[in-house]
Amino acid sequence: MHEDLMYVERVKRGDTASFRFLVDKYRDMAYTIAHRILKSSADAEDAAQEGFVKAYQQIHRFEGKSKFSTWLYTIIYRSAIDKTHQKRFLKMEEARHEPHTDTPVGQLMQEEQSALVKKAIDALPPTESLLITLFYMDDCPVREIADITGLTEVNIKVKLFRARKTLQERLRFLL
Repeated sequence: MHEDLMYVERVKRGDTASFRFLVDKYRDMAYTIAHRILKSSADAEDAAQEGFVKAYQQIHRFEGKSKFSTWLYTIIYRSAIDKTHQKRFLKMEEARHEPHTDTPVGQLMQEEQSALVKKAIDALPPTESLLITLFYMDDCPVREIADITGLTEVNIKVKLFRARKTLQERLRFLL
């Protein structure tokens, strides 16, 4: 965390290379968070990139009261949610102006156990998928997840419990 603050201060003084360090450090988890919400690689990349741009533009607002990663993941999360709302609006507009067409759903590889786990996580509702990712893959404490998502700690614990139960049922069936 101390290292992040040093880079943040450098960015605030105009050192863009320091922001590149932060982007490289947090790129993978930012993408993962966005992907859990959006379920699309291209959309997740866009949301993560938009989130990093917003973070850069707003870095002067970061006061160091939380970890930099928490602050950044909150921006990424909100960017992904915004993109979800945009996609819904565009789909509604398309449906009004064009005949309905079915799009083929991508096939999931089920050869390895990790692919089965990923599939089960992806099948969860977006919020539960994100919570599982943050809690188990990024080792975020519940308090930090609350800061990122705006959910209460109790709500997070309930959603994590339900998500774990759902995953156990699905993975027992898949395996």
